[in-house]
Amino acid sequence: MASIESVTLDVADTAAARRFHSAAFGLDGQIRLRASEEATHGFRGFTLGLTVSQPGDVDSLIGTAVDAGAVPLKPAAKSLWGYGGVVRDPDGTIWKVATSAKKDRGPVTRRIDEIVLLLGVADVAASKRFYVARGLTVAKSFGRTYAEFAGGASSPVKLALYRRRALAKDLGVPEEGGGSHRLVIGGGAGAFTDPDGFAWEAASPAALAR
Repeated sequence: MASIESVTLDVADTAAARRFHSAAFGLDGQIRLRASEEATHGFRGFTLGLTVSQPGDVDSLIGTAVDAGAVPLKPAAKSLWGYGGVVRDPDGTIWKVATSAKKDRGPVTRRIDEIVLLLGVADVAASKRFYVARGLTVAKSFGRTYAEFAGGASSPVKLALYRRRALAKDLGVPEEGGGSHRLVIGGGAGAFTDPDGFAWEAASPAALAR
């Protein structure tokens, strides 16, 4: 079964970005970094979602992200689906921290239960077929609105698809954007570019063997 084996973000300063990931979210190598000055503007068409167990963890992670230099896009708040907030990091990547719980059930742990790469696409059904043809397995699907793929045992990040316009609205940003996505996905499906311009590269043998 094909799956994501790595996610690489293009950033201006890899050392600074690494410090941000550690200080803001406690991440240590789950997201790779690559120095790049490739042009980009507006919405890059994706978000990295951090799923946690309760609202207190959302507040703690959003708070340390802002303290580390992130810009709040949507303050943490209750919604129909739970509780969450959205920030943009100093390199322009948008992060959403959320939980399905609406009340705290215990002490804050800051533990991240799941990392989800959510791509905003023009046609969810077409993109889902594209990825299935490349060996990914659908775990959840809601018509032409949302699709989620099963992750492999060694995958640090799960892949999901959402309509681009709906994703931008959910994140609190305008839909318009262009240039580089500043994102490269690595996996066993090989090297290709998907219908929305998101680039994949073949995972290294070492990564696949983890």
